[in-house]
Amino acid sequence: EPAGAGDVTAAGLRGAGHPLLGAAMELAGSDRMVFSGRVSVATHGWLADHAVGGVVLVPGAAMVELALRAGDEVGCGRLEELTLQAPLVLPETGAVQLQVSVGEADAEGRRTVEIHSRPHDPAGAVTAEWTAHADGALTAADVTPDKHDAPWPPAGVTSVDVSEVYEALADKGLVYGQVFRGLRAAWRRGDEVFAEVALPEEAAETAGAFGLHPALLDAALHAIGLLPLADGEGTRLPFAWSGVTLHAMGATALRVRIAPDGRGGVTVDLFDETGLPVAGVESLGLREVSREQLAAAASAAGDESLFRVEWVSAAVGGGSGG
Repeated sequence: EPAGAGDVTAAGLRGAGHPLLGAAMELAGSDRMVFSGRVSVATHGWLADHAVGGVVLVPGAAMVELALRAGDEVGCGRLEELTLQAPLVLPETGAVQLQVSVGEADAEGRRTVEIHSRPHDPAGAVTAEWTAHADGALTAADVTPDKHDAPWPPAGVTSVDVSEVYEALADKGLVYGQVFRGLRAAWRRGDEVFAEVALPEEAAETAGAFGLHPALLDAALHAIGLLPLADGEGTRLPFAWSGVTLHAMGATALRVRIAPDGRGGVTVDLFDETGLPVAGVESLGLREVSREQLAAAASAAGDESLFRVEWVSAAVGGGSGG
């Protein structure tokens, strides 16, 4: 159970069985579901290793993990789409309440999914408004793809030095601690990038509690910055996910393939160390956040308040993170 979850059955709920979610509830008279949790750097210390512009930012990879967990509960294993609307900042002290809601199935079995948060008040007062962080849709999962039997690394690739990747990302405002520094090796072939990522030992011990540990998925996305595309001055963060499917749970290391999707985004294919499929993203769109916007975010977080970033469209390339 998540840290501090306690006995939620005493409140008429049931445990959600996920590190970021403490309880689940079916809404009477419908097949809608709501999942809730409380998150802070005190109870989820690994999240403190993901800092953007001087603030601890819950990675988009965690939003994907939450949506997939909720979808699994209702038999919808494919995240058809998820658009990030506003970043979720964790304050230096205190916590935020999370809520993941899943709508009723339509005629095709498609369900909406929404993720919200608000500051947690230890006194129990309900004064803060909910902030919408992401919304999208869930559907039934596709068939699991075949094992990737091609040689690894693939033929015709050129090795890429990744020893200074995290220093370069820090220069753009993305400061990663040890848990998120998972990029181990990378290769390039034309407009494709291949990489190996892994969780450090302390995070690998808890990977089985997740569908796909957010730090591992986030590390896979760091290879996007190695694509031979135009660089920009801002920080590019994932904001639109399409066609996300999880094929295997609890991975601690991944083989990664990233390539342009032909629509301004990238495709991401993830395999384990034997070539078995772990997850796939048909299309991932990135948007740029300027240093000025990140500075404003840092100021807002200093006041222990949530903030909104006004996204600015940009081409794929350069620094990236979850």
